[in-house]
Amino acid sequence: MTVQTVAAAADATVDQPENASALPGRAGVVLRRFLARKTALAGVTVVVLLFVLAFAGPYFTHWNYSDIDYTELRSAPSADHWFGTNRIGQDVFAQTVRGLQKSLLIGLLVGLGATAVAAVVGACAGYFGGWADRGLMFLVDLLLVFPSFLIIAILAPRLKGEGWLGFVGLLALFAWMITSRVIRSMTLSLREREFVRAARYMGVRPVRIILRHILPNVASFLIIDATIAVGGAVMSETALSYFGFGVQSPDVSLGTLIADGTSAAVTYPWMFFFAAGLLVVFVLAVNLIGDALRDAFDPTSGKARS
Repeated sequence: MTVQTVAAAADATVDQPENASALPGRAGVVLRRFLARKTALAGVTVVVLLFVLAFAGPYFTHWNYSDIDYTELRSAPSADHWFGTNRIGQDVFAQTVRGLQKSLLIGLLVGLGATAVAAVVGACAGYFGGWADRGLMFLVDLLLVFPSFLIIAILAPRLKGEGWLGFVGLLALFAWMITSRVIRSMTLSLREREFVRAARYMGVRPVRIILRHILPNVASFLIIDATIAVGGAVMSETALSYFGFGVQSPDVSLGTLIADGTSAAVTYPWMFFFAAGLLVVFVLAVNLIGDALRDAFDPTSGKARS
């Protein structure tokens, strides 16, 4: 066998994608690193199961979250009421899956929305510079000094109808500023790279350069930030709802359920610990996914190579 034949066989072996990922290039490498982490797989599995529980759970019980069983007040978990009932006879399982559904939706929408706004604002400020940069950064600094908790606490209870969508908007409004500053700094470096300068000299429009050249090169940071932002948004929603400033009655979220069950956490623990436990499990799983994504995207990470 000649040297050329050996080299060709080696090249063919290297070029063949692993079964763990059929994606080409860096995406395949990142996916393989991600799937190699047991904690990442555990986090993804838990998040998927929680979404299944939230959206399929109501179909496994004949109780609605607003139904009242006047014969079972603060009853312990049983065959009829899997998670027991609360102080007015509402089924805790039905309320928990409804609250989980609402909290997950709010967290997902806020995380994605805030990350999208941060990407656009940060990339535009860094690429255009000048007055655009100063104006956008002034807006960022202004929002950073606003008392966001107080503003949301005042406005959220006044939202009627589908008020939780307005609540999502309020949370997203105050959740993108730090990320936008990081994206701006990354864009300042990227705009002087050869491929961006070449596109500019060829007459490519700035919007196209931002969408096709700038944002794809900061996508790894945005993906990690969006993942962590989802968990942070769920925690923010829970905290605001706990104090009565988030999801409004008769609807429920994990925050409202935790608030209602706090006083009975010792005497009637099922009214508190199911909602609180699901919150802890979700935030922990999201953090595991975020850590795994960081290590997968970072080629210098020791964990990513392990």
